[in-house]
Amino acid sequence: MSAQKPASWAYAEEFVTENEVIESARRRGEELGAVPVGNGAGVLLRLLAAAVKAKSVVEVGTGAGTSGLWMLQGMPEDGILTTIDVEAEHQNVAKKAYAEAGIAHQRTRVITGRALDVLPRMTDGAYDMVVIDGDKVEYPEYVSHGIRLLRSGGVLVLDNMLWHDKVADPAARDEQTSVLRDLGKSLRDDERLIPALLPVGDGMLAAVKR
Repeated sequence: MSAQKPASWAYAEEFVTENEVIESARRRGEELGAVPVGNGAGVLLRLLAAAVKAKSVVEVGTGAGTSGLWMLQGMPEDGILTTIDVEAEHQNVAKKAYAEAGIAHQRTRVITGRALDVLPRMTDGAYDMVVIDGDKVEYPEYVSHGIRLLRSGGVLVLDNMLWHDKVADPAARDEQTSVLRDLGKSLRDDERLIPALLPVGDGMLAAVKR
């Protein structure tokens, strides 16, 4: 690997900068302990939402609204983001961020609860994009629902798939790392998907449903 590679990665992460509203949401998320997506990851989410013209997006893990703000920038003006989080305090902060960004309230459905209680009630094949950034140990179950919810041509996105650089280290065998490593391999080999693992932020796996 080139000695310049880390500098190139850092340059790419900051190539497109966040606006003031997203910056404020990120700072509030950090204060709350709701770790926001990195800048590069947010830019990728916006790109993917725009590429599939995502009118219906499901997000597991609202946080302080940073990722939602990025996606809403890429979605059509009539696109609706459904975002699920177990922490009501985080969602209240996210709602404030959406309002600050001038997002019409009818464009966001903020659901407080466990994703594994909410996802089973959602409609098969009705969504253009599913984004997962919740409890890492529950990722396989989120993914099972996410694939079901996506239309053909829809995009599945998982954050933290390099998990603090531990997934690539075979000596790292804690539960979260092992779950994410095994899940990544299973998605790589899933014939229903066309996947890519990208070294953006803490690692994002994106896959198009066939």
